[in-house]
Amino acid sequence: MTAAPADATRARATPAPPPAEGRLLREAVRRGRGPAALVLAATALGAAAAVTLPLALGRAVDLLIARADAGFWVLLCTALIATEVATDALVARTGGRTGAATTAWLRRRALAGFLAAPPAATTGTGLPTRLTANALDAGTAPVAAATAAAAGLAPLGGLAGLFLVDPWAGAAFVCGVPLLLLILRALLRDGRAALTTYQEEQGRMARLLTGALSGAATIAAAGTVRAEERRVLAPLAGMRAAGERTWRVQGRAAGLSGALMPLLVAAVLAVGGVRLVAGHLTPGDLLALSRYAVLAAGAGALAGALNGWVRAKAGTARVETVTALPPTPHGTRDLPPHGDGTLALHGVHVTRDGVPLLDSVTLTLPGGTTTALVGPSGSGKSLLAAVAGRLTDPDQGTVLLDGTDLRTLSADALRHAVAYAFERPALFGATIADAVACGPLPEPDLRRALRRAAADTFTDRLPHGPRTPLPEAPLSGGELQRLGLARAFTRPTRLLILDDATSSLDTVTAHLVARALTDTPGTRLTITHRLTTAAQSDQVVWLDRGRIRGTGPHSVLWRDPAYRAVFGAGAGGDAGAGADTVTDTGARRRSDVRTDVSNDVRTELPADMRTDLHTGIRTDPRVDTGTGAAE
Repeated sequence: MTAAPADATRARATPAPPPAEGRLLREAVRRGRGPAALVLAATALGAAAAVTLPLALGRAVDLLIARADAGFWVLLCTALIATEVATDALVARTGGRTGAATTAWLRRRALAGFLAAPPAATTGTGLPTRLTANALDAGTAPVAAATAAAAGLAPLGGLAGLFLVDPWAGAAFVCGVPLLLLILRALLRDGRAALTTYQEEQGRMARLLTGALSGAATIAAAGTVRAEERRVLAPLAGMRAAGERTWRVQGRAAGLSGALMPLLVAAVLAVGGVRLVAGHLTPGDLLALSRYAVLAAGAGALAGALNGWVRAKAGTARVETVTALPPTPHGTRDLPPHGDGTLALHGVHVTRDGVPLLDSVTLTLPGGTTTALVGPSGSGKSLLAAVAGRLTDPDQGTVLLDGTDLRTLSADALRHAVAYAFERPALFGATIADAVACGPLPEPDLRRALRRAAADTFTDRLPHGPRTPLPEAPLSGGELQRLGLARAFTRPTRLLILDDATSSLDTVTAHLVARALTDTPGTRLTITHRLTTAAQSDQVVWLDRGRIRGTGPHSVLWRDPAYRAVFGAGAGGDAGAGADTVTDTGARRRSDVRTDVSNDVRTELPADMRTDLHTGIRTDPRVDTGTGAAE
């Protein structure tokens, strides 16, 4: 991005360096270090009890065989068993609570990183999968780390107990340890790679499914359900291969360790039996050896603990791709207190994948005016609107609002100064009122915003008015757009950008919204395909292939046949001298297109609608004006 105009006092935001790989995993473990330490201590205590128990059992058995008093040792065995049960319960409870808390924190971090990043950087991130399955795996990281660290205590204690009771029995067990270590190493190496591949394919399928669900009506209308099924399920082959590889690795590790451990236990018991017959061991010692051999054979349980750690690392790595998205850098400045909303773009250039989408755009929108942005599909209109409100930054050039570079504004100052309404607005919240207000909003202001967007005509008919839950309020395309417009009207702004936000409105409703826009303070930038909207604007910016082809009043631009072709019009004459025009419904009529709103609308409506306009019925924003044709 090129530098802003020279200004020694201008504060510039510097993007933060990307976080180091694995940083999120370390943060997650550090956040859960308290509960993880408790899990580690409880596991160590349980392991100590498990290692002490065989000695106590052996001593009790020898005393009972000798018909001596074994009461103390029996009580000690009871206490050690109770300690094992209590520590297992504590580990399970602490692990569940810590995993839930860590998962919630990771999901908040991922969502915050996603929302703070420029929209262009979030494409294809597969957020739903990362916020659900991957975050759930990653949330176990603190406890998984503690469990993996403590998983070897009981087996090591068992091995030490074997040597303590009889070195020969210990040596027999040690012979199989190198093979066990090779099995665990293979699990760590191959298991993580297979699991990561599986999660990637899972995320790919989730993205495809999300897109298909959002276009379900189009799929049904086109009769392409089977084709979409094949497309969405295409990653299943990769998931199956990765899943089978994961299970093969785990199965091979479990099978080998499962076969190895009984053999080692049998070897220990065989040596112990020989030593017992030779008189070197007591029956209690043989019982202790059998218990220690089982504990030492529990080294196979390390595979499960290590597999949990591998899943946590893989899940955290997937979530980190979202949390590590570079945020949009903001400055600390505020706008001048009495600006009129003048917007100026200087040498704006945007390139994507080596293709220039905006090329040297220089443009000024005078404060308090309405500018219509027109052009064929793919000309860069929506991208220019995104740059104008800093939803994305240009690769070169500057964007100034009231003389202030948008990049130097604080995030709060920017979002209070610029409002957007989109062609397909997304509604968030429990009710319609929540979706429009986007935060605390007095009831009169909410009603005023709905009325200005001509949305009160249908919200008032809902069971609970604007407080109707969103799932109970089926909305047409035009009604959805009106709620998006109402959201943009909830607060005064310096710059209001409408990205084709009236495309689904019928002509009369669009007229009512246009009339409300003229009363909106600040500057208005409207992307439109409507002839009437262009004619009513103070100026028109004609964009073609990322470059400004013309700027001026609609009546002047209309003399250019190429400009008329943008609206599907023929080679008719001057727009101000009774030219042939094309209405939004595609019907060609003779009209006198002027910047006067009421005259323009009347010339483009059938006779019966003109009568309605004359009587004032259709122009009353409290009356439903939806014809259903465009919605």
